[in-house]
Amino acid sequence: MWRHGDVLIAPVSAIPEAAVKRKSAILAYGEVTGHSHRIAEPHAAECWDHEGIIYMRIVTDTATVVHEEHQPITLPRGIYRVWQQREYTPQEIRRVVD
Repeated sequence: MWRHGDVLIAPVSAIPEAAVKRKSAILAYGEVTGHSHRIAEPHAAECWDHEGIIYMRIVTDTATVVHEEHQPITLPRGIYRVWQQREYTPQEIRRVVD
């Protein structure tokens, strides 16, 4: 499992058959800064949505996840689930925001 700021990435065995292909390699938008967690080489990854979850397939040997406020991480070829970290407060469960 990898952590890139508030984004978690974990390997999975498959992308659900009902998943819908996304048009971009952006994994999460920063609500405060406007920066995004994204694949630096868009041709290296395919992203999919299924029931509010992002799935990603790295189709080249490696791909780099980048964000202006974090060090880049390199992912090997494979299939991944991507989600934003959440935090609990007595009032609500909310997404962690960069």
